[in-house]
Amino acid sequence: MKDLIRGQKIKLSDLMQSHDFQVGISIEGSSGQVFDISCFGVDSNNKLSDDRYFIFYNQKSSPCGSIVSKGVQSGDLETFYINLSTLPKTICRLVFTITIDGQGTMSQILGGHLRLLDKDKEIMRFMFSGKDFEDEKAIIVAEIYLKDVWRFSAVGQGFNGGLSALLKNFGGEEIAPEDTPSPLSENTQLKMSASVSLEKRIEKEAPQLVSLVKKAGISIKKAGLDGHRAKVALCLDISGSMSGLYSAGKIQIFAEKILALACKFDDDGSIDIFLFGANAHEAGEMSIGNVNGQINRIIKRYPLEGNTCYGKAIQMIRKFYFPDGMGREINSPIKSALPVYVMFITDGGTSDANITENQIKWASFEPIFWQFMAIGKTKKDIKGKGFFKSLQRAVTGDFAFLEQLDAMQGRYIDNANFFSVEDPLIISDDELYSLLMAEYPSWVKLAKTKGLLQ
Repeated sequence: MKDLIRGQKIKLSDLMQSHDFQVGISIEGSSGQVFDISCFGVDSNNKLSDDRYFIFYNQKSSPCGSIVSKGVQSGDLETFYINLSTLPKTICRLVFTITIDGQGTMSQILGGHLRLLDKDKEIMRFMFSGKDFEDEKAIIVAEIYLKDVWRFSAVGQGFNGGLSALLKNFGGEEIAPEDTPSPLSENTQLKMSASVSLEKRIEKEAPQLVSLVKKAGISIKKAGLDGHRAKVALCLDISGSMSGLYSAGKIQIFAEKILALACKFDDDGSIDIFLFGANAHEAGEMSIGNVNGQINRIIKRYPLEGNTCYGKAIQMIRKFYFPDGMGREINSPIKSALPVYVMFITDGGTSDANITENQIKWASFEPIFWQFMAIGKTKKDIKGKGFFKSLQRAVTGDFAFLEQLDAMQGRYIDNANFFSVEDPLIISDDELYSLLMAEYPSWVKLAKTKGLLQ
């Protein structure tokens, strides 16, 4: 691995031969500091001539897919997938920036880095710290630029102003000043604008989500997590016994409810989908743009299988979000700015119980919360009416193992919750979102205390 210093430049071909790689960026601030990381794809005049190549929290991918924000991975606060070979010729410079959302300056940061990874192997790292800056609110961390060949520059330059000023610098639209100064930071104003934009997209592209998003928001606010940000994943059982639930459209409807939750946690309007039967599969994402019929399309690509293995899916999800946690001999906390909320759905027991237990124990050192929901009748149900009749706590039968996971000892932090229902649509939306927030808020608090969340 090569370490670069501030101002150093190097040909990418001296580091690697491939044109597709990852850029991982992380920064650690003093108490209360919040950061946003962006990539500007600019032209030969150093201008953002096509705003679709401004990749940030509300626009995760360029139209050609050559610049993609992958979020938190391998402990980095942000990871960008880059494919230089498919970039349009008009884009000849990629500028990676960090801005502070709210109070504070870059001189207060404890440190940070930008690194290049080729096939998940780190090949270069550029370190920076607060002593490199003064009262700036932004940093141009590094650039990848075309000058006869593609090159890398470790810039490390402070930039006065925040994200709005950076946009203006690259020819984008700056936030217009109001007659009365807003008490909100520029990034917060941009995020509010992004939230409004997301709401408009939902109304236009997926109107069935409008009511669900509002209900999810109410439950999140009641749980004290208003403004909380997290990635959301949906992990679905594709064993043969799930056939009726898929064919009846019940899993599609339930997935839409989880997507609505994700729209309140993350303004990219999407959830990652994982599947498990005899094997585990990464199945892409469900988003506002593809929500209608997406589960049916996924099941056509991944036919139902003849076994059920929780552990394989849990391992895949861990590796997808935090590959640094895989294969550790001595467990230690992995810290991240964004937690991952995993909704895990099954209708039966698992054939790899020991593997599953170990995976959940190892995952307790990572900022991932596992919400298990079992579908089906249990041998011993809580008696009652309405909601309490629909909510079943399994103490025997196929779901006893999930009950054990919920209470399992030997974990760094309690990272799982479990409930079961006879039918995924039998409980109301309000009740569902209350259940989904039953233990997650306390996990968030404990995860911060135990060093899993920034």
